[in-house]
Amino acid sequence: MCLAIPSKIISIDNLMATVDIYGARRDVSLMLMPEEAQVGEYVLVHAGFALQKIDEEAAMESLKLLKEYEELLAQEEENYFNTQEDPYPKGNTISEIQR
Repeated sequence: MCLAIPSKIISIDNLMATVDIYGARRDVSLMLMPEEAQVGEYVLVHAGFALQKIDEEAAMESLKLLKEYEELLAQEEENYFNTQEDPYPKGNTISEIQR
């Protein structure tokens, strides 16, 4: 499965663009773009390549959903580790066994 991330173009230099993703900046290639991109526009980025333009509303909705998914995963991970049995229950630690 591939995932392209909506990213805002901050600057362009020939066929390379600097994009912003959640405050992180990355350089991506514009070589695969079917049309010319401009500073301020949003593009879908995958594996270091901008693939196509996306309007700001769709980009914001996608980023919102990705953020919600990230928060859900973190919550699930926390719940998982909070419900696991202690791997060293009382009486099974090395210091308690050696006594």
